[in-house]
Order: sequence, then C-alpha cells, then structure tokens
Amino acid sequence: MAKPWQVLDNVDTDEGLLELRQRGDKDFLITIDNRVLMTSSANRSELVLSELACRAMQNRTNPRVLIGGLGMGYTLKAALDHLAADASVVVAELNPVVHKWCSGPIAHLTDGAVNDPRVTVEIADVATLITNAAIQGGETRFDAIILDLYEGPHEGDEEYDHLYGDAALELSGSALRPGGVFAIWSEDPDKSFEKRLTNAGFSFSKERPGRGGRRHVVYIAGRSKTATPRRGHTNSPKRKKR
Repeated sequence: MAKPWQVLDNVDTDEGLLELRQRGDKDFLITIDNRVLMTSSANRSELVLSELACRAMQNRTNPRVLIGGLGMGYTLKAALDHLAADASVVVAELNPVVHKWCSGPIAHLTDGAVNDPRVTVEIADVATLITNAAIQGGETRFDAIILDLYEGPHEGDEEYDHLYGDAALELSGSALRPGGVFAIWSEDPDKSFEKRLTNAGFSFSKERPGRGGRRHVVYIAGRSKTATPRRGHTNSPKRKKR
C-alpha cells in the first residue's frame, strides 16, 4: 500500500496554494491549487531540454544562460552538467519559496544545484529579464534562453501572449547573442506556436523524449546571424497570468 503524501510546506499565491509534498524517502511533488506541477520521478523532458540547449554552448567562452522556472532544479542541474566552469546561469523564478525548497528539503535531488557558484537566482518574471536583455543588448544578452514553465505554449494562446506571442518571440530573438539557442518545453506540439517561431525568424527542431505514456515536447530554436523576422511587431507583449 502506497504511503500518503505529507505536506512539507505551502504558501498562498495568486494562482492558489503552492505546496511541496513528500511520500517516503524519495518521492516529492510540487502542486498549485491541487494541480501537480512537477514530480521527482518524471523529469525526462526537462533534462533533454537543458542538454540539447547547452550542448551547443560547449565551444563558447563564458557562455551566459537564462532559465525560466526553477521548479525542483532538474533543468538547472542538467544545464550545469553540460556547461563549462566559466559559464554563468541566471534562473528566473516567480516564487521565493521555491528557491527556499531547492536550497533546503529537496536540495539533495540535484546535489544542491542552486548553490553552484555559476548560478544566480532572480525572483522575477523571466519575460522581464528577456525584455531587459533585448533592450540593453551587448553583454546583457544570452547565449541560450531555456523556458521550462509549467504552462508552455498551447493552442489558443493569444497573439500577444507575454512569453509565446509574436512580440515576445521578437524580444527573445533580440535577447540572444548571435547563434544563440532558444529552448522551450511544451506539454504538446503546437502548430500555431511553430508558425509564430518561424515568423519571428527562428528555425527549430522538436523532440518528444521518452517512450510510451504522455510524451512532452522540447523545441530547440535558433536564428542565423543575419535572420530577420518575416513580420514586424512593435506592440509590447501583454502579460498573462502564469
């Protein structure tokens, strides 16, 4: 008989009660409003997301990487495992309690990845950091942007979605250094998102890691050094609750 889940910690958020739960010695999960966001036992697609994005950074000097979403830290750990000692990784996380969990009760799951000297955790919306890098340019831009958020692109996204809409993709392209990588986790393939990526000047590949069951999607996108968007968008991306 399976042991019951025990709540280790929780905090109220705009989207409902955010909880860290544990069952036995090894099983952990994070929920929001009783919706399971991530578990310690199912993270294959997150690992592949980081691995594919960071593999391209191996020949770069001082690569700079932005990760949107800390979660349990698996995406961050996979990035660190494939980045050199001179890399720097900025993680944008909306909820400070998630940072506390990754530094405390679930730190052992990733060998304390958040405490790696290459890592800086910003309590901020990743869209804000992308916008700042796009506007400021220069050394503030990133070699890779990895979005591993519990709500990826999906059918029905508005044109001006603040992360996956037309204007947001334009900003992500501008926030990347030449030859940079834009990696996105998605629950399912999304043809409308793929069209928006192409319209923003990205070429991309997609993977569906794992075998059997629910297989999520990993998009790996990039712009050539001379690529320009097919359509111009000057509107600022509207914010959408996440």
